[in-house]
Amino acid sequence: MNEHSNLMYKEPQNDSPGKQGSAVTPIVDLLQGSEEQYQQLFFGFPVAMYSTNQQGYITSYNKAAAMLWGREPVIGVDLWCGSWKISRPDGSHLPLDSCPMAIALKEGRPLSGEEIIVERPDGERRNVRVHPRPIFDQSGKITGAVNMLIDFTEIKQSEQALQENERKLRQLADQLEQKVATRTLEVEQKNEALIRSEERFHKMIAEVEDYAILLLDKNGIIQNWNKGAEKIKGYKEEEIVGKSFRIFYLPADQQNKLPEKLIEEARTLGRASHEGWRLRKDGTAFWGSIVITALHDDQGNIIGFSKVTRDLTERKAAEDKMKQYAGELELQNKELQQFAYAAAHDMKEPLRKIQFYTTAIMGNEMVQLPGKEKNYLDRTSMAAMRMQELIEDLLTYTKMSTTAEMFEQVDLNKTLEEVCFSYQDVIDQTNTVIAAVPLPVITGIPFQIRQLFDNLIGNALKYHSPQRVLHIIINYERVLNPAEEAGSITAGQEMHKISIQDNGIGFEAEFSEIIFEMFERLHGRENYPGTGIGLSLCKKIMQNHKGFIEAAAIPGEGACFTFYIPCG
Repeated sequence: MNEHSNLMYKEPQNDSPGKQGSAVTPIVDLLQGSEEQYQQLFFGFPVAMYSTNQQGYITSYNKAAAMLWGREPVIGVDLWCGSWKISRPDGSHLPLDSCPMAIALKEGRPLSGEEIIVERPDGERRNVRVHPRPIFDQSGKITGAVNMLIDFTEIKQSEQALQENERKLRQLADQLEQKVATRTLEVEQKNEALIRSEERFHKMIAEVEDYAILLLDKNGIIQNWNKGAEKIKGYKEEEIVGKSFRIFYLPADQQNKLPEKLIEEARTLGRASHEGWRLRKDGTAFWGSIVITALHDDQGNIIGFSKVTRDLTERKAAEDKMKQYAGELELQNKELQQFAYAAAHDMKEPLRKIQFYTTAIMGNEMVQLPGKEKNYLDRTSMAAMRMQELIEDLLTYTKMSTTAEMFEQVDLNKTLEEVCFSYQDVIDQTNTVIAAVPLPVITGIPFQIRQLFDNLIGNALKYHSPQRVLHIIINYERVLNPAEEAGSITAGQEMHKISIQDNGIGFEAEFSEIIFEMFERLHGRENYPGTGIGLSLCKKIMQNHKGFIEAAAIPGEGACFTFYIPCG
């Protein structure tokens, strides 16, 4: 980049007495506006760019390049490319001295559109397209090269890089304003460097095909046109330069003055961004993401705007398809839930009749059944009871939802008290001792949290050991979310950790995950009744609350169930 942006002549000092120094007319004022535009466009450009000297040592780079590489290269030390590691499109390693930038310098020719894979130090890999071009002096000798890396992954990063580069540009402009040229030769050198920089910049901009890059005057009239603009919008340069950028907007957007609103936003805030449908020359529409940046002179007056457009039609189509799939899935879930309710309602009545008739027969003293037939009736009654329990549990499972309106403050102390009261008869019969520390008030769905405690306390009571008095201990603490369990929330987020531990019959450690699956049972139904849905309900409740549950146990010694719910 050039060393100075604002130059002015100082009046020369004449050593001969009696002679007056002559004023040199400022000639760089004509270049100043062009230089400012060049610098603001260069640093505001949302694509990775860097330059090297003729030996390939990096001499400068922009923020977008550092973000793409995931590192800050050392000026004058790093060769060819600032990336930690690069690969070919097939994934094979590409030595730095064989990268496109190195080839462009060694062979003295530009390369355009070659793809490489940039690997960051943290292991993230990104596909980019490179445009290295050698720089020649007036004698035709290579003096260095510039390269542009097009990141196809995230437009948002480009916008962030643009904002950061604009900030740096303003800082650089403040520094450059303090520098003054003292001799005519320096002005000429500045002029030559400026011309070379402008040529280099315009060549780089013209070759970019993935972004439409425009320069607008302060009224929104198009001043220049690159290959990307021609590819995306369909106009030749001679067809569009001199026209308003409003031509790209749909009639409805023009009527609502959207183009004028975006220009005014950029004029007021310095920058405006927007996504929406735009028109090509042939009348077809594409989904465009645009960033308009205001360009200013030294006095802070707006002298124009840069406008960068990206065609995101494919991404928009994919997002719309996903929304359609989500709507269809929601509809299917509702239909499935309605079917489950209807099926359960229809099944309850015959089950009730089976239980009624079997009980009536078995309770009739006048009916003397043989042992075999009586056993059949007993088994039929028990099967009907299990089926009814299964239907009730399945209905509870299908009713689990995460509607935002259902969340409210839940006092876990009151929840535990209610659950223990419902099990008071069993607690008294088994002489169970329940000890709990004070529990927090959380944000949750009340009936689901109660169902969670009901299932866990009920399991502890059900699977107690007959050889000893059952103890149930409930502990609480605030912890950071374990990193290995960060599937649904951010690792390191503060969470409520509640554990329910007992000294019951326990289970093998290998079953600590499978017990949360639907219908999984570790103990026989003849000794421990149930449907095998209770713990799967607990897992679903935790998912609804953006948390998780885990289990640990030792056979014959007891089990501990711990669940985590995000704080706040």
